[in-house]
Amino acid sequence: MDKDLHATAFFAPHVLDTVLGDDAPLAPFAASALDAPGMADYALNPERLRHEQEQAYFNDIYLLAPVGYYVLAFDTTVLQMNLVGADLLGLARENPGKAQFRHFIAARFLPDFDVFVRNALNSATPLRCDLQMTRGRPGEQGFPVTLRASADGSGQACRVMLELAEGKQSALERSEERFRRIVHSAEEGIWEIDSRARTSFVNPKMAQMLGYAIEEMLDQPLVAFMDDEGRAIMERNIARRQQGIAERHEFKFMRKDGKELWTTLATNPIFDNDGVYLGALALVTDITASRQSSELIWRQANFDALTGLPNRHMLHDRLAHEMKKARREGLLLALLFIDLDQFKQINDKFGHEQGDALLVEAAARITACVRASDTLARLGGDEFVVIVSGLDHVSSAERVAQHIIAALARPFELAGDSGHVSASVGIAFYPSDASEADELLRHADQAMYAAKSAGRNRYNYFTPDLQQAAQLRQQLTADLRCALAGDQFELYYQPIVNLGTGMIERAEALLRWRHPQRGLLHPQDFIACAEASGLFVEIGDWVFRRAAEQVQLWQRELGRPFQVSVNQSPAQFRGDAAAGWMDYVDQLQLAPRSIVVDITEGILMNQDSQVLERLRSYRAMGLQVALDDFGTGYGSLAHLRNFDIDFIKIDRSFVRDMVGDSGDLALCEALIVMAHKLGLKVVAEGVETRAQQALLAAAGCDYAQGYVFAHAVQANKFAAMARNGLPRLP
Repeated sequence: MDKDLHATAFFAPHVLDTVLGDDAPLAPFAASALDAPGMADYALNPERLRHEQEQAYFNDIYLLAPVGYYVLAFDTTVLQMNLVGADLLGLARENPGKAQFRHFIAARFLPDFDVFVRNALNSATPLRCDLQMTRGRPGEQGFPVTLRASADGSGQACRVMLELAEGKQSALERSEERFRRIVHSAEEGIWEIDSRARTSFVNPKMAQMLGYAIEEMLDQPLVAFMDDEGRAIMERNIARRQQGIAERHEFKFMRKDGKELWTTLATNPIFDNDGVYLGALALVTDITASRQSSELIWRQANFDALTGLPNRHMLHDRLAHEMKKARREGLLLALLFIDLDQFKQINDKFGHEQGDALLVEAAARITACVRASDTLARLGGDEFVVIVSGLDHVSSAERVAQHIIAALARPFELAGDSGHVSASVGIAFYPSDASEADELLRHADQAMYAAKSAGRNRYNYFTPDLQQAAQLRQQLTADLRCALAGDQFELYYQPIVNLGTGMIERAEALLRWRHPQRGLLHPQDFIACAEASGLFVEIGDWVFRRAAEQVQLWQRELGRPFQVSVNQSPAQFRGDAAAGWMDYVDQLQLAPRSIVVDITEGILMNQDSQVLERLRSYRAMGLQVALDDFGTGYGSLAHLRNFDIDFIKIDRSFVRDMVGDSGDLALCEALIVMAHKLGLKVVAEGVETRAQQALLAAAGCDYAQGYVFAHAVQANKFAAMARNGLPRLP
């Protein structure tokens, strides 16, 4: 046997068992393959599809092996065999008829063979049997063979490997010579690697496919013919090969000239008699041309040629998928239908070439306004659609629409001149506005036309109630801008009482808006709108600076240290506004400990490094931090360990129903003890009765705030309250 062929001459018996088991991968079919002509028969006859897949996979792995491989029915009828197996029995491989393997067993070995097959049909591990076989002719002299067999998992078939025993070299040599001719003249690539994944053999076709001479490929590592993606796949699959798992999949190699070679790769691991991994053998088929053709056809069918965005066909597929996902997760899905206003005038003035350039730029601008997980598609002409999935509130889609309208309102550079368009956007929601994809798209389209009819350069909801709510939010946003400019915001202060002394030592600053028409508004009436419109950062900056000025006045008036806490959100730690807070504190010559920042666990769970680093820097400068609503989140204890926290504020839900023998009291006592062990002070929120105050004081709580002491009041009323304090309980 040639050195080149030696490593391929033996396949461990358990490889056969692994590859053709019930769980073995079959020849792959794309999901869309059933739509191809003639494939409907397979959909109606899955057994036929399975049989043909198994046959193709058997051929890929065993067709060229230099030993005989067979799949036998329970009565030993030959169902499948490879080239050498057919040659040894003198059968036509593609048409074995009803030939039974048992007819080729020498007569005196038939009892042993029958027992062997019966046991193999019930064995998941390979069994071995030494006997003599013939070519099925009466009186023929038998030749010695070794059979290895195991069940295929169904209980009705077994898999058999046939090896010629020593002493019958002429038959073996004929098989090897035939194998050698097949390998060297094959129209498919054959590639062998050793245990170090270096090339030990390639046939001429394989070298030709990659553009190398055979000598250039020998002893080269397999990864030398791959790109980075291929190397990563190679690393992931090395363990599978060494475990004896055969594989069949599409794979990309890199040719010598740098071009891609797409292949169907069927690999089989190679082991020696002791089960030691020697390497792997692969049968390689060039599918580059068919893949490129398929990809081109698929892309033309699913993507817009001008912008590269998904087209109407792909949009329907994505929309159906996202609607199923939204239904499963119980979330909203928004569909935004976008039409460019005045686009016809652009074509008339600048020509269709510049009109196309504007569409490409418009697609890029819209893309920048949506998340990577959202889908933007072009329906044709100047119409675009965005699928915004995973929403928990309708206002989230509204923000996207606002950003898109603003982005498309900017001038477009066209042929050295400026072109202007605007956008009309219709918004419809699943499942509230429609239950089917076509219906949802139609409703979003109708909402878009309503926006165009209302004056263009705006968005409109399909549902009248949502549209009315959107108009109210727009009006509220405009009013908020006026509030900032017109000094309509005020800070009210609720006292935080030292439960040991009865003194008011701290206060929580609470924002109010004195609206010209609606009167005094609390944060729940406008904060959500402020956050959605981006105004909350400016409002938060105003709150911080006004609270810092107020605590400076109180410290002078009271002649003692005093603290004010302000509530902050993650958005307020980004941008330039928050960056100037400590500078402002220094400018007032105010001790940083005079300000306590109340944060929620949402900030600590935020993965934005800018937010966390700024919070840590403020803490390092002396500004104190309180963790608000403590006990209601999922990671409170971990956050206390990982971040420098000065205070915890026990949520009012634990205080509200607290009585002497309640579980809430026991929980509060445990939180207080834990906090003190960590060196933290404790503030109880929502204290409304003297009984609650007494229980908290007895439990060792440091501070409390609530209506039992006082409601939030204006700054000019707070000073007298802070001077007088509150009477201690008897």
